[in-house]
Amino acid sequence: MRTNSSKLGVFGYALILVVAFAGSAEFAFAQGMQAALPVNATAKTYGSGWECDRGYRKVNDTCVAVTLVANSYLTDSSYGSGWACQYGYKEKNDACGAVLLPANAYVSTESGDRWLCDRGYRRNGETCKTIPVPENGYLTEGSRGSGWTCMRGYRAVADACVAIVVPEKAYLTASTYDSGWACERGYREANGACKAIRIPANGYLSERTYGQGWECDRGYRMAGSICVAVDVPENAHLDFSGHDWDCNKPYRKRMQACEGRD
Repeated sequence: MRTNSSKLGVFGYALILVVAFAGSAEFAFAQGMQAALPVNATAKTYGSGWECDRGYRKVNDTCVAVTLVANSYLTDSSYGSGWACQYGYKEKNDACGAVLLPANAYVSTESGDRWLCDRGYRRNGETCKTIPVPENGYLTEGSRGSGWTCMRGYRAVADACVAIVVPEKAYLTASTYDSGWACERGYREANGACKAIRIPANGYLSERTYGQGWECDRGYRMAGSICVAVDVPENAHLDFSGHDWDCNKPYRKRMQACEGRD
């Protein structure tokens, strides 16, 4: 029993020495890290090394205080000057100068360091020039183009809004890229006018914007300006289009007839 107690005592003493040594090593390492950190710096949360506290910038192996200029504020960026200009000011020559607004302008809400013209004005050099809106026109919200568009029933011609002449059997459209009008159903544009579409017997008005404006009923096919009946041979039927035929199975098409398989 004494022998076992002695062995346990020796083991316990050795374990205490190991723990004490590890604690000392860890303490020494921590002390070394603290000694390696410059003033106004903090060890990185992840990885090794350190970084300067907010309001300081790394210069060689030290952290130097960021010097703010008038009308500036500290940034969280680790590069650059460490500061940026306040809203309504613009950086120039290491200083923040006020954005100079011409008449009829305002500071951009997106950047805060430039200006934009009020609605109804357009930038012209360093000034805001009035957009001339013609009669029967109105201002647009876009920054491109003329800055105005014509009211419905008018179209832009040079710097004016000219009335669109709508022919009989036509109506105004919203398009600004063509004539500004379209023919009513049953009529087709021809030489600036709307002419009635002549539908042959066994035909009907088409919804297509191209072609003759009409199509043949099922069982008929187009032949010039008329609809003629589809001549379905023996052992055949109208196909999916309804304007031609196909052979019944197991017959196959040969010329204008359906022949049996050999």
